[in-house]
Amino acid sequence: MAKIKSKQNGTKKEVIVEAATHLFREKGFKAASMRDLAEAVGVEAASLYNHIQSKEELLQEICFKVANDFNTACDEIENSGLNAIQKVEAILRFHIQQMFNNYEMVIVADREWRHLSDPYLSNFHTQRRAYRKRLASIIEAGIASKEIKPIDAPTAVLIMLHAVNGIESWHRSKEKISPRQLEENMVLIMVEGLKA
Repeated sequence: MAKIKSKQNGTKKEVIVEAATHLFREKGFKAASMRDLAEAVGVEAASLYNHIQSKEELLQEICFKVANDFNTACDEIENSGLNAIQKVEAILRFHIQQMFNNYEMVIVADREWRHLSDPYLSNFHTQRRAYRKRLASIIEAGIASKEIKPIDAPTAVLIMLHAVNGIESWHRSKEKISPRQLEENMVLIMVEGLKA
């Protein structure tokens, strides 16, 4: 029987999570089967249960890894000495870079989280809402300090997050500008548009 080959300094579970991430992005959580996953890592489906309890456990790992990464970055940026517009730019750059460097994981967390069951579903949904409110409060602080135009902060957050999610089409594009160019263009358009 074949064994799961772990990467250098990685665990077998990490290999399974990485394969599941790719599979969930390609097929969607519902359509991806444990048999598909076993095939992707080169083992019998029954062998997977030596490392994980269920397909949903993998989705939990993916969703909460992404949520933790975004919350940690937001904590660091909020607690920095940056002004509001610089904080918005730093958060925007972090989001853009995540779409380049952890694209599949971010897309799976964003699209497939609804397949979690409680208490994970409620927890993740609460985290998503709280994160958007944190971003909105940074924009509101910028409006109060006259750095940012008087706009509806929750709407600005939604527009920015949807624009960043649009990077998915960049990944599919055959002729594309460099990640650096894309990042600079997005920051220029979105951050400059906020400035008072």
